[in-house]
Amino acid sequence: MVVVVPQPPLLVPELASGAAGETADLRAAVREAAARMAAVTTDWVAVGADVERRTVEHAVGTFRGFGRNVRVSLAGDPGDPDPELPLPLLVAGWLRPDGVTIRGELVAADTSTEDCLRLGRSLAAEGLLVVGDGAATHTEQAPGHLDERAEPFDAAVAKALEHADPAALAALDPGLAAELWAAGRAPWQVLAGAAEGRDWRGELLYSGAPYGVAYHVAVWTPA
Repeated sequence: MVVVVPQPPLLVPELASGAAGETADLRAAVREAAARMAAVTTDWVAVGADVERRTVEHAVGTFRGFGRNVRVSLAGDPGDPDPELPLPLLVAGWLRPDGVTIRGELVAADTSTEDCLRLGRSLAAEGLLVVGDGAATHTEQAPGHLDERAEPFDAAVAKALEHADPAALAALDPGLAAELWAAGRAPWQVLAGAAEGRDWRGELLYSGAPYGVAYHVAVWTPA
């Protein structure tokens, strides 16, 4: 099974504050997707974008840098949190149900499509948690301000996720994604590599841009 989720810190109720109601549907979709995968496997691989390629295991982190000391763990380990644990793995740790162990596989945000596909082919598609946002340019108030290309870009992403179409994800333009501040591009293309050569059934649980940033939640199961 493959699960795709976004990475806004506002997923965490303690950080959402007055926006908790506005993000309730998104949070419910993310939790549902994680629960479905936990029912299938307790060994997860979380793929997200960071500044460099690296593997992370048995890490503890905190959302302190986003305003609240909400601790998370990739494997239920005690210990002092890593204040530099990247946001995709913080979100993965927050989503992790008891009994689940997560290995983080981080790629540089500017990794080429071919390198993303190559990494994906080396990963098992079972228990794959793909973490990343869509374009952050859907409104003037969005982090990247308004870019009219954001809407068709994320419409294509949503369609690819809904129809479990790895080729469509592989076809995303890295340059355009960077201009649109779409942090999910590289992780989605890792997914494309991991999922190619198999038939999948896709389900889109959520797709929207409540704060000018696109968030997609999807579940892929073997057909």
